[in-house]
This record gives sequence, structure tokens and C-alpha cells, in this order.
Amino acid sequence: MLSTEDSPVQTLSFPYHQLQNVEESLNPLRNIARVPGSALIWQLEAGVQGRHVRMVGERPGGMALLIILPRAPNLAADPTIWQLVAESRPQAILPYHDRPVESDLAQILRKPPENMSVAVTDYLKWRGIRIDRDTVHLVRRTLELSADLNSVTALSRSLYLSRRALGRRFESRGLPVPSHWLQFGRLLRFAIRLQNSDESIYSIACGLGYPDGFAASNQMHRLFGFRPTEVREYLGWEWILEAWLRKEADAGTLRPKVPGQPVAHPPRSGSGAPDKITLGERPRGRRRPAG
Repeated sequence: MLSTEDSPVQTLSFPYHQLQNVEESLNPLRNIARVPGSALIWQLEAGVQGRHVRMVGERPGGMALLIILPRAPNLAADPTIWQLVAESRPQAILPYHDRPVESDLAQILRKPPENMSVAVTDYLKWRGIRIDRDTVHLVRRTLELSADLNSVTALSRSLYLSRRALGRRFESRGLPVPSHWLQFGRLLRFAIRLQNSDESIYSIACGLGYPDGFAASNQMHRLFGFRPTEVREYLGWEWILEAWLRKEADAGTLRPKVPGQPVAHPPRSGSGAPDKITLGERPRGRRRPAG
């Protein structure tokens, strides 16, 4: 049970030893989110309050959300909780726990998504990167095929498109080039294996088709800005996707085009890092009356 000192909304960051209460404003969350692999933990046993809904719904990109449900009688008494949970886009939904154990939460953070390609495109939508249905399908297929292919020529052949047509499709939607999606998909699998295995970096890299660990490390640093040793320590996959999107935005290769709005570069925060990647507004959940 939550103590009187504990907030229903807490954070868990590297080295994942202690849950921390969050001040009820977005600024502390933005500061915490600068630490890779940070997560927001929302315990619903104390009830749903509007300020917590807003905090969760407006959390920074790259910060994973774990929701802990209330006891069964409380959940049955408020069936709208399920809709609220769905709108919050959590990485995981957990049954009621009297006192969540940090090590157990860390294990959930490192767990890979059931369907990586769907999880990635769902994340893009949550971040406000709006792309049409056919392009969503192409992105998903590219990520799926990245498990076996490492060239755009092989990818275009598998998709029954010419290299030029495939490149134009991504470029016209303001998305990174197909080769970067292939590299990203491969590196995301590498990251997930790093977090869920005690194998050496060299062994995992070679198992995924890289010539050695140095090649994988250099490509990861070029795309994400992090090395395998760091990715192994900072758990989760959403922060990795966010890091890649920000690198692409900085390079000008991610400029999503929203109908009715001009293309613009992502605005920057005072720290020099992009505060928002997207042009459109992120969908927000229903707001409860402030409690």
C-alpha cells in the first residue's frame, strides 16, 4: 500500500535501486527524462486525479510508463480506468502490488515489445509523427525485414518497389531514408539482446550479422549517440527510439509533414536538445477534474 509519503506517480532511473516521488509539475520530469532509461510509475490504487492524468499524458518522449492497477474491487467499481490506461500508452500494465519492488520493475523495463515494428509505429503516432496508413505499413515491413536484410537493394526487392520509389516515399513524408530504418531496426534488436543477455558485445554483434563488436558499436554511436555498454545499463527501448529520432531531427532528415501545416524544424529547449520532435500535437487522454 502507498504510504502517506509516497506519491501515486513516481520515477525509476538508473541504477534502478529506488523509486522517487515526483513534484507535480512537468519541469522535474523533463530533468529526470534526460537520464536515459528513466521510467514513470503510476499506481492507481489511490484513485485517479486530474493532475496525475495530465502529468502522465504529457510526459517527455523517451520516458517509459508502467501502470500498476488498483485492487480488483476498486478496478471493478470504475470501469473507465481501462480507457484511461489505454489512452496513456503504457509500456506495461501490472496487477496490484502492495509495494512494487524496484528490481522487478527493472526486469519489466528491459522486456522487449511483443511486436517491435508495431510498437515503434505506435510510438511515432504518440509523439505526433503522423504518417499515412500505407507508409506505416512500409515502415513496419522495413523494421521486420531488418532482421534479415542489410541493404536497400534487398529491401526494395522484398517490397516490390524500386530503390528510387522507396526513397521518394520516405522522403516525401519527411521521414529518414530507408537505409537508416534498416540500421535502426537492426540496432534496436542489438540493444534488446544486450539488455536481456549476459553474452559479450562481440558475440551478440556477430550473431546479428555484424563483423565484430567494434562495427556494431560505431554504428550504434553514429545513429543513437550511445555505446553498447551504455545501452546495456540504461533499460528499455523507448529512450533508444527517442534518441534516434532526435539525431535524425538534428540532421534535418526527420521533418514530418502534417496536412495543413508548413514543414518546420523541431523547436529547441534552453539546453539545446529538441524539446519536441514533432509538428502536430500529441494526442492527449481525457482529463479528470483536478483532485
